[in-house]
Amino acid sequence: MREKQLTTDNEPLTAVKESSDELNPAVAVSANEIASRKRRTAGDYLALAIATCGVGYFPIAPGTAGSLVGVGLYLTIWTWLYQILEARAERGRLSLLYIFTPQLALMLLVIFLITMAGIWAASRAEKIIRKKDPSIVVIDEVAGQMIALLSGPFWLPTWWSILSAFILFRLFDIWKPYPIRRLEALESGLGIMADDIVAGAYALIVNSLIISGYLLIYPRSF
Repeated sequence: MREKQLTTDNEPLTAVKESSDELNPAVAVSANEIASRKRRTAGDYLALAIATCGVGYFPIAPGTAGSLVGVGLYLTIWTWLYQILEARAERGRLSLLYIFTPQLALMLLVIFLITMAGIWAASRAEKIIRKKDPSIVVIDEVAGQMIALLSGPFWLPTWWSILSAFILFRLFDIWKPYPIRRLEALESGLGIMADDIVAGAYALIVNSLIISGYLLIYPRSF
């Protein structure tokens, strides 16, 4: 694989994309990286915390671990908001018909905020680690997975609809059909986030078709 040297803060940044799900990736610590650790700021540590989501340093399949964080965050938000809205609906304060609109709106807002934070954090992480799209950055998998989960029925996400969204997102994230791979060429954090956002959108579309087909065959399944 050819390596291209980019200059970041007067030091080279190796433009080789790492795989987030590489098993036991080799870790080579350069003199520049060791030096950068000694002069990291509070903002650097915050960026790394956001970019890694606490699981980016896993030795095995950190990308899959990031997707699981996305699943957990999605279900936590869904459960919390559903309980609030359902309680109000039962007291006559809110019709059940309007429970799901605020759920979708909140999910979209959370995904947007994660994406914006991810672009900033991933860009900064690249400069800190001195690598193009380092494997420890998994905030992109969190955002993409949450997009894929939007395909599930909001009134009652089932285990199989969640599992299929998870599998489809991992498939598209690893396969990278057009134009996902091209999006990786975008600058810094934007490229890191963009390919997983589109992978999540692909998974959303396919999973929605699967769920719709299932409901046509078994209309009372949910």
